[in-house]
Amino acid sequence: MFDSLSPQPQDPLLALIGLYNSDTRADKVDLGVGVFRDETGHTPVMRAVKAAEKVILETQDSKSYVAPEGDRVFIDLLWTVVGGADCGKAVAGVQAPGGSGALRLAADLLAKAGKTRVWVGVPTWANHLGIFGSAGLSVQTYPYFDVPSQAVQFDRMTAALESAEAGDAVLLHASCHNPTGAQLTAAQWATVAEIVARKGLIPLIDSAYQGFGAGLEEDAAGLRTVIAAAAESLVAVSCSKFFGLYRERTGAVYAVGGSQNAVETARSNLVTIARTSYSMPPDHGSAVVRTILATPALKADWIAELNEMRGRLISLRQGLATAIGNHWAGSTAVAGQQGMFSLLPMKEADILALRKDHGIYMPTSGRINIAGLKQADIARVAATFVPLLG
Repeated sequence: MFDSLSPQPQDPLLALIGLYNSDTRADKVDLGVGVFRDETGHTPVMRAVKAAEKVILETQDSKSYVAPEGDRVFIDLLWTVVGGADCGKAVAGVQAPGGSGALRLAADLLAKAGKTRVWVGVPTWANHLGIFGSAGLSVQTYPYFDVPSQAVQFDRMTAALESAEAGDAVLLHASCHNPTGAQLTAAQWATVAEIVARKGLIPLIDSAYQGFGAGLEEDAAGLRTVIAAAAESLVAVSCSKFFGLYRERTGAVYAVGGSQNAVETARSNLVTIARTSYSMPPDHGSAVVRTILATPALKADWIAELNEMRGRLISLRQGLATAIGNHWAGSTAVAGQQGMFSLLPMKEADILALRKDHGIYMPTSGRINIAGLKQADIARVAATFVPLLG
C-alpha cells in the first residue's frame, strides 16, 4: 500500500525552521515562524496563563474526557471577547483543536450543507487553500492586497464579491491580516457587510490576532459589523496568538444566525463532524482561557500583557519603517500596518541570498514576522532590505 503513495513536499515554513535551527551564526534572524517573541527572541508564557495553570493544578480533579462540543463555559466566555456580550444574534459554538481545526470544522459544515464554493482573498495564509480544498470546496479568489504598492485593493475586492452567488461562502480575516498586515477601514467593513447581506453570502470570519492591531475591542469591530448584517455567519477563533497558547491547540468555531433553533442544529452537525474526526478536543488550553476570563484579576492582567505585546509590535514595525525610510516608498505603509506580519516585494533569489549571506530567514513569499526582530537587529535588517525592495 505504501508503495502506491507519492512523496509529498515538505511544508516550506517547516523546512525554513530546520534551516534556521541548523545555522550556527550568532547574529541569525528568524522572520519566518508566526509566533510572538520578546526582545530576547523567546516566546514567553503569558503571566495570566501561568497563574491560571497554578489554579488548575490545585483545583482540577479529573482528566476524564470533555464532551465532543468541548467546554461550554470556555466557548461562551470566549465569545464575549470576540462577538461581544450581546451581538444581537443567536450563537452556538463548538471547541476546536486550534484555529486551523476551527476552520476545517467550518469548511466541513459548509460542504455538509451543500455549499460548494468559498471565496478567499489573496494573498492569504498558505494553509487556507489546503483546508478548503481538502473539505471538497471549490476555492474562488478575490484580490485583497497589492504587494508592490502595499495597498488594499478594495475596489477589486468588492467587484469580485459582487460577482459571487447567493449561498457562496466568503473568507474574511477579522484583524491583523495574515500575511499582509493591511486592514480594512470601518467604512470598508460596512461596505463588505452590506454586500454580504444583500447578496446572501455566508461570511466565514477567521479571528486569530485580536488585540494585536489597535486593541481588543477595536480589532473585533469589523467582525461584529459583518455578523450583525449577515443572515448567517461562521466564525473561527484561535487562542494561539492572543493567549500565547500555540502548542495547546485551543480554538472554537461559532455558528451565528437568526434563531437559536437554527444555530443549535448547526452545532449538532459540527459536533458530529468533530466526533468522526478527532472525537474529543484537548482540554488544557480551554481550561486556561476559561480560568482567565472567569477571574477578573487574571483577565485584567491578560489584557495588560496583551497591550504590552501590541506595543512591542508597533515599536518594531515603526522602527523598521523608519530605518528603511525614504529608500522605499512602501515604508510608510508598513509603519501603518497592524499585527505580526508584512508582505514585502522581494524576489525569491534575493530572499535566498539573505539567508546565505546574512543569516536572515524569511519565506520566499516575502512575508516577514515583525515579532522576529530585536531592536538591535533593525538597522542591519533594514540595510539588507533596502536594495531588494522594488
